[in-house]
Amino acid sequence: MPDPATELTSSAEWQALEAQRQALDAIPLRQLFADDPGRARRYFIEGAGLALDFSKNRITDDTLQALVALAQRCNLGDHRAALLRGDPVNVTENRPALHTALRHPGPDGITVDGVDVVAEVQATLGRMEELVAQVLSQARTGFTGQTITDVVSIGIGGSYLGPRLVSEALQPYVQNGMRCHFVANIDGTDISEVLRQVRPETTLFLIQSKSFRTQETLKNGEVARQWFLDQGGTETAVGQHFLAVTANGPAAEAFGIQPDNIFPMWDWVGGRYSLWSAIGLPVALTVGMANFRRLLAGAHAMDQHFQDAPLAQNLPVVMALLGVWYNNFWQADTHAILPYDHYLRSLPEHLQQLDMESNGKGVTTLGTALGYDSGPVIWGGVGSNGQHAFHQLIHQGTRLIPADFIIPLESHNPVASHHADLFANCLSQSRAMMTGKTLDEARAELVADGYSADEVERLAPHKVIPGNQPSNTLMMDKLTPETLGALIALYEHRTFVQGVIWQVDSFDQWGVELGKQLGQEILPRLLDDTAPGAGSDSSTDHLIDRFRSVRRR
Repeated sequence: MPDPATELTSSAEWQALEAQRQALDAIPLRQLFADDPGRARRYFIEGAGLALDFSKNRITDDTLQALVALAQRCNLGDHRAALLRGDPVNVTENRPALHTALRHPGPDGITVDGVDVVAEVQATLGRMEELVAQVLSQARTGFTGQTITDVVSIGIGGSYLGPRLVSEALQPYVQNGMRCHFVANIDGTDISEVLRQVRPETTLFLIQSKSFRTQETLKNGEVARQWFLDQGGTETAVGQHFLAVTANGPAAEAFGIQPDNIFPMWDWVGGRYSLWSAIGLPVALTVGMANFRRLLAGAHAMDQHFQDAPLAQNLPVVMALLGVWYNNFWQADTHAILPYDHYLRSLPEHLQQLDMESNGKGVTTLGTALGYDSGPVIWGGVGSNGQHAFHQLIHQGTRLIPADFIIPLESHNPVASHHADLFANCLSQSRAMMTGKTLDEARAELVADGYSADEVERLAPHKVIPGNQPSNTLMMDKLTPETLGALIALYEHRTFVQGVIWQVDSFDQWGVELGKQLGQEILPRLLDDTAPGAGSDSSTDHLIDRFRSVRRR
């Protein structure tokens, strides 16, 4: 059987990009701009309420054409169609990945194993709407008749990162002052700190776990349940205050959750793509169902753009191909996500899971070893804080670090000239990364500042900034439920496109499972000195002994 990884790297399309890399290696970005006055307008595309300026990338028209040719060589169009119609694109588990169905408005159906999944999704949204309306109208109260004021969402991974991001990002749309809290960490401090902020009679708890077997989620759920009982709640009231989102209804019922408080999850949705489902209940309860539906509408608009736009004018495709360009042809090991909006402060962390759990793979879909790098390390932080921290590494470090700058043109909180200042920071950072500062420019600055000739020569090398750091600038008029939905969906499709190019399964995560398996072996040994299992390795055995000795004290 031919090796697909070798076939890819030996293809004419791959070799054309290698030649492009060599041709552009000695051409500074500032020269590309100087030689091409129309560059900024030509490398600017829009869709679903978002606009992308990708002119500050180390590309020419020939590069873009070569990247699109690579996508066509990898049959991106066929893979995209398979994803959207519900084919089993998760090849190792033989499942579809139909997160797009979660935001499909209907009535057109998508059938999986003879079931119209869009109809099921719409029915679940109807149930969510009823619950949210009852809570926000105060028709549904706590066990003492008091108004619900807080929601505690207990989950981890995709059941935590996506909903937390959206809840923070849509803070301007919060209804009735509803407060949302998230618990994910198995560190007891996480659940303890949240429980100190809420009262049992006015709090709803959401247990979010597809299997209802996730260790961190269940243990935190059990702590919350016992706290509720210790604070005056009753077993009957547990059914009133605890809800679940899961594919394992019987386990949720055994926990004490009433059947009508259990919302479904489906095997055809991965956790990191699930915020559009009932996993998004903490969002809906906080901002209202109308705004949650607006979020879905924005994501669906991006789905339509992804499906219909030509590859060279397609936001997710262009961003994905640029990522492949730097990852595989410029050996860029990382990619920075730099949101210039406080409400988007958790976006880098959500995209870490989305991208790194999806494409952090070492074999092709056929199980053969990759002969090239797959997904990069995703990291970042909110601007302009990063400018006073890690931007130094981007400007003067030795690594090539592509970056995405993300900013709305209008703020929800127009304080003094803050938003103009913020926008100026965003533009100046992307420009500084692109242009840099030459040795001659550094010398001229020092001379203008009155330094002696000797000091100029001593200091000038320290002020040189190489530049040529590529970046995208992604904008929306304002951060709304629609533009937020489109933004997250854009990165979902970007991740999928890169998985197609790299020929990996973007929808399984077997690497996550090993730690869970080993944890099940280690935990009994921590809790019981007589438990069998010694001899795993000397480091683990020694650390277990250290834990036991402190626990015995």
